[in-house]
Amino acid sequence: MEAAERYVRTWVASPRDKEIEDIVSGIADGELKLVHIVKALGEYLTSEEGDLRNKGVEFLALVVGKCPLEKFNLQSVKVLVAFFASKLEDTETIIPALKGMLALTPIPVLVPENVVDICEAVFTNVKMQALVQVQRHTVFSIFDSLVARHRDVLKSMGNHFLSGYIALADGEKDPRNLMIAFAIARVLAIEFDISTKFEELFNITFCYFPITFRPPPNDPYGVTAEDLKAALQSCLSASPLFGNLAIPLFLDKVNAGSPTTKRDTLQTLAICLPVYGSRVTSNSGRKLWSSLKLEIFQPTDPETQEEALEATQVVIKTIYADQNTDTEIDGLAKDICEECIQILKEPEKSQAKPAIKVLCAFMSTTPSVSRYTISHAIPHLIKLFVDPDELPNRGPVLSILSSLVAAARDSTVKADFKENIFLLPFKDEVLGAFVTGLKVQSSLRPAIEGLNGLVTTPDLLDDEEIGFVVQRVNEVISGKQEDFIGASDAAIDLLKTISIKTPSHIAQMTLPFLFSALPDQAPARDDAEGREKYRMGLSALSRLCTQPNLFETLVVRLSVRLSLLYAPAIVPEDPEPSAAYAHALQSTLAGVLARKVENGDVDVPKYVDRLVPRLFNITAYGVLATTWGAGLGVSDPRIIDVSARLVNLVTQSLSAQKQETFVNSLFAAYFKGDITPLAVGDLNLPTDAHFAPFDPAAPEGQANLIALFSAAVIALHPEVKIPVDDEGTLLVQLLNWSIRHAKTNVQRENAWHIAAAIVNKHVSSLNTFLNTTLSAFWDEEIAKSLDPDARRRAISAWAWVSRALLVRNYPQALQFVNRFFELFEDAEVSWDAARAIGQVGTVDNVLTKRNHVVIKILHAQKYASNMLPKIIEGTKDPTKKIRQTTHLVALAALIKAIPKAVYVHELPTLMPLLLRGLSLPDLTLRAGVIDTLLSAAQVDVDSGLKTDKEASVAAEHAVSLTSVMLQNSTVAEMPDVRVRVGALKYLAVLPKIVRYDVLHPQKATVLRGLAKALDDPKRAVRKEAVDARTTWFRYSG
Repeated sequence: MEAAERYVRTWVASPRDKEIEDIVSGIADGELKLVHIVKALGEYLTSEEGDLRNKGVEFLALVVGKCPLEKFNLQSVKVLVAFFASKLEDTETIIPALKGMLALTPIPVLVPENVVDICEAVFTNVKMQALVQVQRHTVFSIFDSLVARHRDVLKSMGNHFLSGYIALADGEKDPRNLMIAFAIARVLAIEFDISTKFEELFNITFCYFPITFRPPPNDPYGVTAEDLKAALQSCLSASPLFGNLAIPLFLDKVNAGSPTTKRDTLQTLAICLPVYGSRVTSNSGRKLWSSLKLEIFQPTDPETQEEALEATQVVIKTIYADQNTDTEIDGLAKDICEECIQILKEPEKSQAKPAIKVLCAFMSTTPSVSRYTISHAIPHLIKLFVDPDELPNRGPVLSILSSLVAAARDSTVKADFKENIFLLPFKDEVLGAFVTGLKVQSSLRPAIEGLNGLVTTPDLLDDEEIGFVVQRVNEVISGKQEDFIGASDAAIDLLKTISIKTPSHIAQMTLPFLFSALPDQAPARDDAEGREKYRMGLSALSRLCTQPNLFETLVVRLSVRLSLLYAPAIVPEDPEPSAAYAHALQSTLAGVLARKVENGDVDVPKYVDRLVPRLFNITAYGVLATTWGAGLGVSDPRIIDVSARLVNLVTQSLSAQKQETFVNSLFAAYFKGDITPLAVGDLNLPTDAHFAPFDPAAPEGQANLIALFSAAVIALHPEVKIPVDDEGTLLVQLLNWSIRHAKTNVQRENAWHIAAAIVNKHVSSLNTFLNTTLSAFWDEEIAKSLDPDARRRAISAWAWVSRALLVRNYPQALQFVNRFFELFEDAEVSWDAARAIGQVGTVDNVLTKRNHVVIKILHAQKYASNMLPKIIEGTKDPTKKIRQTTHLVALAALIKAIPKAVYVHELPTLMPLLLRGLSLPDLTLRAGVIDTLLSAAQVDVDSGLKTDKEASVAAEHAVSLTSVMLQNSTVAEMPDVRVRVGALKYLAVLPKIVRYDVLHPQKATVLRGLAKALDDPKRAVRKEAVDARTTWFRYSG
């Protein structure tokens, strides 16, 4: 008892949570009882001072709220209910008393008598208008808790409870309270007998419709307009008794409201009508249609029209929900259908489009309405189509018909429609109309769309009919090109759709004539028609042949043509057409294969046996058959690059076990000269040819084939063993070959790709290479070498190895990168070392997850956070100009490579340095800096702000930015097109992120400068100059 009194006195003097927690802990431990607390509060509960009484009741309410529920018994709850009820009569204690009652509602021993007492006390003593929002929230929370836990007791109170609650809830305006009020009202409407009170309940809810609330910026309570809208809709749709009251009011809102109000009302109608029921909806059906018709045929906007169509669907569904499928419909649906069909007698008129939209909406209502609609609309449209007098309108008629077919198809996927293929009785006439439409340009596109609807309708067309469709579409795309304009994509899409369902028809009918468009030998340079013919054929094949059987056919047929191309009967005098044709054939295969890999097709791995050997066969033949191969152009690195892409895609898809088998034959070919088992195909390789691409004396053509080797090796799983005695030795050979013997940059890069992939995936077995061999490599090839070009190549090799380690967060990765700083005062290679720092951070298409590379998250952020401070610090040393400039080059290279989020907080520091970077002689770096500034500015444009951190940085440097961008925008000052375009784009963005008062002094200068760019010889530059000049002309305060 003494402890309780001490806690009470302390809390009254200085309210803290600790005293409450100590008392609750004492009650839980059995050391204190609630009666002790009440006795200790005696003097405060009866005090003549209102403030002390308030504190006393609040203390008790807090204790009750935190006290374990099992500590309450029937008697204590009864006493507490009576106590808090009595305190509701005291204006000084009403607020804590409400809190106390709320704390009592979840107690399990709260009996019906207590619930009634709580309700009576609140109804009698609480005047909601006198309370602030938080206090009203407590009242709503009391009833929310009682409705959730003691619903039957409240039901037994009947209209007395409903009247009391309605009086309390009437007039509430706060969104937080309304969320609870709507939830309570929904329960009352659904579960309580509101037969004599439904009008009052409706009135206190519909008065909030439509919701116009917009939350303030940064609203901490998180109540959105959508939350309120959904809660109110659930409330208005809670009882069919609301129907006769709500529908007239909804119609008023539709007829007189703003577009937003119209859409909200239409959405709510669609939710409520099924609840209101068939009888109520039918009674108001014609009034509803009158309003909906206006929004459909004379819409204020497309969104409102769409909502009106959906509401129309709901009206018809609700009215005809119980009608039998075979019953002839009558009433509203019939009248609407006939009205729309009457409009369709003039299909070219503007009203035809909304009319067919209504009929299409009917197709997803009920089976009986759908059947009636299709059985009356299709005969009418077919009659129009065959009428000679309507010949000019065949296109619009087929367009309408195709829309109806698509709607009928979509309706069949619904559970209650699956047994009803409404198009079945009319498929012959409809199919005939669409096929006829294929013969005329004006009706070609709607005919294709209609055929697409037919073939995608489940169980409508049989196999023979689908074959007939394929045959007719083939006739279209094999006809004259001018007859095919505008419908090529749609026709190919139709065939592609059919290929998914029945690929055999495409294989037997479409592919043969598409392959016939591909010549055995390349068209001559002046045969533009021949080139266009095979390009069109390859484009169609690329889109059609993703299905397993079709792709297999594509691989075989294109491989044969490649073989013929690589071994022609007569070697052409001009190699360029053959090279272009070979590139197109392989690019087609690569495009289809890439999509199959993206889709996860399971048939891709088998092409390690069916495609990859053919690729090695033709490419090896092209470089080994030296009597003519070099003159044919098929060993062009661009063609080999596509072959490598194909090898890479297939290798990516292989399991580790299959990769191991493949890589053994790969290494045997490239390092032992045993090319025959790898290069199996139609072409017989010369028996006396020596295949050794890594041999320093190998011809350039052979060395180019390292691209295929690289493409395979970079895609290996980490667990695949490289078939060499020592991986470190292999890496040394690759690096030495790339620096001393590779003849082209492409060859060198392929060697570096191989090295990077091996280092990344096998780092655990490369300790000697990483810790000792590379250190010697640095000393010999980079630090001490006398050949500047060899040093530059070695720096690039080092950068690739460093990146391989960086992406997997190798602990010593940054140590490798830091060595570049040692070269920053080396006049020969300082800039190369600086650029390499950016190269290490640049995302590439080699070290990727698809290639099974080990990549750790946040490696880029870690890299940037380590490099940026060092580089920024290095730019600040005025005593060493060369080193300072080199750091500036490194910054320009790095900033282009790393995510913006990493450096955005450094923009105030970086902006002066980036401006200096725009004076660097390296134009690639200049372009990178401009791209960085442009991407940062674009974010501000998208956000619509001119006041954030980045925009303020731009404003601070506005004069310098405009000046340097103008210098980089004219052909007289800047020969690089990419830099000029970037500078003009930035000038166009600058007024959107900087206030007018800041940039106004520069306006005249900028406009004069942009006038020069308008005469640029490059069209792309002129376009950007026009856009920038228009922006600055319109720029005003």
